[in-house]
Amino acid sequence: MSVKIRMTRMGRRHRPFFRINAVESRTPRDGRILEKLGHYDPLEKNADKQYVLNKERIEYWIGQGAIASETCAEIFKAQLDVTCPQHEARLGRRARAKAIARKQGKPFTSAERSAAEKAAEAAAKAAEAAAAKAAAEAKAAEEAKAAAKAAEEAAAKAAAEAKTE
Repeated sequence: MSVKIRMTRMGRRHRPFFRINAVESRTPRDGRILEKLGHYDPLEKNADKQYVLNKERIEYWIGQGAIASETCAEIFKAQLDVTCPQHEARLGRRARAKAIARKQGKPFTSAERSAAEKAAEAAAKAAEAAAAKAAAEAKAAEEAKAAAKAAEEAAAKAAAEAKTE
């Protein structure tokens, strides 16, 4: 049976409070726990009271092979300087995948994907505007050419009338 370290949501509506627990992997989010390892209060103003963690027990469970959730692993790393080997491996895999995506010129995150789509839309709009401008310029040049031809014809007609008189 594998053990996970994850959060359990407590508190009332619009007032979250999370307990950090060691649980069996098959239990639901708010199910039976093996041990309470601390808590996290995101609305607490005092930063010292926001996280209350039992470092010794967290290190014990990680040493026994417990897998911390991504959020818990980030909290442990930031607050206690405790690293989880599974989390470090996950970050390493993500960094390698990101490097491969960069090398291939592909977007890696959804933010990069949406930024690339917006850039493509902007480029399409710019190309459309440039094509419309080029078409307008071509039409203006054609009209100018037609006006010049009409002026030549009028001048030729006036010259022909002047000769006949």
